[in-house]
Amino acid sequence: MKLYFSRNPNPRLAVAVARFLKTDVAFEFAAPMAPGQSERYLPLNPNLLLPILEHSGRTLWECDAIACWLSRHAGSNFWRTDGEEPDMIRWISWAKENFMKACDTVHWERGTKLRYNIGPCDDMMVAEGLRQFNRAAVILESELSNQSWILGETISFADFRMATFLPFNDAARLPIEDYPAIRRWSDRLNQIEAWRDPFRGLDAPCLPPIPD
Repeated sequence: MKLYFSRNPNPRLAVAVARFLKTDVAFEFAAPMAPGQSERYLPLNPNLLLPILEHSGRTLWECDAIACWLSRHAGSNFWRTDGEEPDMIRWISWAKENFMKACDTVHWERGTKLRYNIGPCDDMMVAEGLRQFNRAAVILESELSNQSWILGETISFADFRMATFLPFNDAARLPIEDYPAIRRWSDRLNQIEAWRDPFRGLDAPCLPPIPD
C-alpha cells in the first residue's frame, strides 16, 4: 500500500490521517504536474492531483475517500460508521463550501500565488475571503464553544477536514485569535503529533518560500 503525497493542503491532510491511524503504508513524495511526470501518474489519477492511495492493485484518489478507506482499513471510528456518520458528513460538506473555502481563498492569494510566482496578491479577493471566513467562523465558534471536537468529545475526520488550511496560517494570516473556541480547538489538534508534524521522517521537500 502506497500513499503519493506532497506538502500542499489536501495531500498533507491524507498523510496526517494515515499517520494518526498508524496505517502500514509506504509514503512517496510525488509531483504529477512536473515536466515529464504526467505519463507515470495519469493511470493513477486522471486529474494529475494528489493525494493518491495505491492498494490491492487499484488506486483511490480524493482525500475524503482515502480517509474513509484508511479508517475502515484500520477498524477505526475516526471516519464514523455509526449514527454520527450523517452529522460528520454534514460538517465535511459545510466545511468545503464555507470555512475551508474561505481559508483557501485567502491562502491562495497570500500564500500559493506568491509561493509559486502565479501573480500578485489580489487584496479584493483577500477581503472577500476574510468576509466569508468571519461569517463561517461565527458558526464554527458556536459549535465548538461547549465541546472539544466537532462531533462532541471524540475526534473525527470532520476535525481534520475542517482544519485543512490552518497549518498554513503563517501565510494566510487568518484571524483565528478572534475566535477563542476555534483557537482552543486548533491548539488541541496541534497536540496530536500526526497532525502537527505529519512529514516527520519522510522524504518531503519543503514548499518554496514566500518572497518578502
